[in-house]
Amino acid sequence: MQAALLPDRGVVKVAGDDARHFLNGLVTNDTAKVAPGAPRYAALLTPQGKIIVDFIVAEAEPDDGGGFFLDCPRALAGMLVEKLTFYKLRARVTIEDLSELLGVMAFWDGAGLSEDGLSYPDPRLPALGTRSILPPQLAGEAAAALGATLVEASAYDVHRIALGVPRGGEDFAYLDTFPHEADMDQLAGVDFDKGCYVGQEVVSRVEHRASARSRILPVAFEEFVASSGLPVMAGEKQVGTLGTAAKGRGLALVRVDRVADAIAAGTPLTCGNMPIRLVKPTWANFAWPGEAKSPS
Repeated sequence: MQAALLPDRGVVKVAGDDARHFLNGLVTNDTAKVAPGAPRYAALLTPQGKIIVDFIVAEAEPDDGGGFFLDCPRALAGMLVEKLTFYKLRARVTIEDLSELLGVMAFWDGAGLSEDGLSYPDPRLPALGTRSILPPQLAGEAAAALGATLVEASAYDVHRIALGVPRGGEDFAYLDTFPHEADMDQLAGVDFDKGCYVGQEVVSRVEHRASARSRILPVAFEEFVASSGLPVMAGEKQVGTLGTAAKGRGLALVRVDRVADAIAAGTPLTCGNMPIRLVKPTWANFAWPGEAKSPS
């Protein structure tokens, strides 16, 4: 088992009598289904349906004070507080950035739930393991208690990239990406049956029309060190952009239709003038480029 403190993650707490209802009216997932030990992956969107910030919503036990803890990008924690405060109006909630006091740890490769801090399974994908919100100085103690090897955060990125799970701010740009493009619909980040939330109409339209033209797809490569931001090419045409990459695997935001056309035409995909290939993750449940459509 491995464990890593993730320095890029911050923590925002939302508490109070109206906290659950307040969040449910704003975010892409159903917070009525959040319970201690049962988190949800979600995002706050613009009215146009683009991701402002994504996060994991975890609830603390009432005996531990209760409240909802948002495991979010640390660089956006302050902005998230501002956005939520804007929507607060007369709701009986408190919203605070606890990123100076609390950090986020990830445990994977046979991970169990830590007894240190607020612990929960990663709701995006079981293979991502578990997480814990706790004071950063307890990271070594928490890893030792589970018999885990404490490693650098870069090791977690290798694991995440191999599973094909995007990271906001690097694999996709905030304020410029729809949830389907960031694979949130595939990674349990959107509840399509819940009530209204900011940006819902756009997200529902994309889902019902199956009209996500761009997506983040896993890719594999050899013989070169890939750099974030390199164009993904099909012949002489750019069809996407590479995001994070490590140990021969990467994530690329691509135009799915153009990649499918290239595969059908036998046009090779390249990045940095080196060949790459798509790698279908186990969780992908959409029309995959190059695969024949199932008969209706």
